[in-house]
Amino acid sequence: MNTTRAGRPALTRPDGTPLRVLVVDDDPDLAEVLSGALRYEGWQVRTAGDGASAVAAARELLPDAVVLDVMLPDTDGFAVLRSLHAVKSDVCVLFLTARDAVEDRIKGITAGGDDYVTKPFSLEEVVARLRGLLRRAGMARQLDEGPRLIVGDLVMDEEAREVTRGGDLIDLSPTEFELLRFLMRNPRRVLSKAQILDRVWSYDFGGRAHVVELYISYLRKKVDAGREPLIHTVRGAGYVIKPVTP
Repeated sequence: MNTTRAGRPALTRPDGTPLRVLVVDDDPDLAEVLSGALRYEGWQVRTAGDGASAVAAARELLPDAVVLDVMLPDTDGFAVLRSLHAVKSDVCVLFLTARDAVEDRIKGITAGGDDYVTKPFSLEEVVARLRGLLRRAGMARQLDEGPRLIVGDLVMDEEAREVTRGGDLIDLSPTEFELLRFLMRNPRRVLSKAQILDRVWSYDFGGRAHVVELYISYLRKKVDAGREPLIHTVRGAGYVIKPVTP
């Protein structure tokens, strides 16, 4: 298995090249620490200290993800976000906000940001959030991942990000895809809600395990509707996917 120096499975772009991340913060020390943590993942990282230089750097780097501070000296992160989307519409954006800036968090997500972390934060949390965002958006893959997963008549092509059952194409959201991928990479194994949260969302939801229940229900409607079920609930333990028994 290919791993980062931190021991995690290595993530790359789908074509195998390093992921590109832009860090935007007017605190040079913080930007440098963040950049170091992301380079430790094997990623290509650029930094910018204000909105104008962030947009200029984005045009050159074409980043897969941006770590973006809400408060910048020349503008705010929300204006930068709009400019970033004009440069690269599918870029993932992780906002950095002050702990008490609830309005900023809501505004950031509403404006099209993908997630946020509050200051002060741990570097591990930022890395985990980014890994989760990039995987769910289909911008990253693990180097050890195979191209196809098969459970019964359910087939997942990881490179094409296509799922079929009995030859019928199933349309999944990025998060649904990652959840199904995790189940299919662990057939016949009961996975707890905590394991699923950690692997699919890449960080602890603080007890909000109902998120797993909700997405499992989404998957069942798409994967099992009108067919013999593949996805099963093991009461008190978690969920498992297994082929239909003849």
